Amino acid sequence: MALLEVKNLQVSFDTPEGEVHAVSGVDFTLEPGDALAIVGESGSGKTQSMLAILGLLAENGRATGSARFRGEDLMEMGPAELNHHRGKDIAMIFQDPMTSLNPYLTIDSQMTEMVMHHQGLNRREARAHAVEMLRAVRIPDPEQRIRQYPHQYSGGMRQRVLVAMGLLCEPDILIADEPTTALDVTVQAQIAQLMAELRRQSNTAIVLITHDLGVVAGLCDRVLVLYAGEVVEYGTVEQIYYDPQHPYTQGLLESVPRLDRVGDGQLHAIPGNPPNLLNLPKGCCFRRRCERAFEQCHQKPRLRDTGQGHLNRCHLGDTE
Repeated sequence: MALLEVKNLQVSFDTPEGEVHAVSGVDFTLEPGDALAIVGESGSGKTQSMLAILGLLAENGRATGSARFRGEDLMEMGPAELNHHRGKDIAMIFQDPMTSLNPYLTIDSQMTEMVMHHQGLNRREARAHAVEMLRAVRIPDPEQRIRQYPHQYSGGMRQRVLVAMGLLCEPDILIADEPTTALDVTVQAQIAQLMAELRRQSNTAIVLITHDLGVVAGLCDRVLVLYAGEVVEYGTVEQIYYDPQHPYTQGLLESVPRLDRVGDGQLHAIPGNPPNLLNLPKGCCFRRRCERAFEQCHQKPRLRDTGQGHLNRCHLGDTE
């Protein structure tokens, strides 16, 4: 039995302009110790997929499909049941550390409350555990820093605090939503290294949500590429990096700055803009931006296995 098995996940939102289809038929599985990257541009459905699984969609959101955690379907659970799993079994590090932490409460208050709720510790025991976790994520002088407020931490330190909070209850799954956004490259590398170490030590499965393929290679085993809410490619890190099949994946890789690239110094950009989710184009959603589009792209491509579990949603493979 898989740790987490997601099948045909669909997410939509009711808006004054009409129904927005944010996620369309996403499937994936996680085993203990796995590290899965979900990549794509802003608005591709990465975060909404995870929020749907945890029952954290906005009031106008609606999700269907199944997300079985150790055999139990999270999508069929009520708020009380989900609260039992959230933070304890499945933890999420949200994108913006400044808005994710309560500015009116000390780090002590925010961390100990979680441990007391999920693990039944008293305040002294919970505080000691929180201090040890801050030490594990390399917060200097954690006994003193835990008494401070979020504004007294740098951006990188706040991100480390969120990692520590996510791991307080030793979850089976850690979902990290853009954990290195707005951080300098040195801190990005430190956060990625920290998550890799924690994964090895605790066998925690990690879902990394990002638009930056540059942070994926050192941490993840597999990559799920989303475009306009659809899975367009899925495979191991080696398959995605060294043999990308979908033109969108190829465009994402070409847009990553590289020191070994010789040329005019300009970054490659994918032409055009993502489609309007209120009015998706017929056929392949990427065809209007694809430089290799042809007539058959007006028909919906299927997600097919090109070998060794490497999945691709593109008609180009049918002609090669």
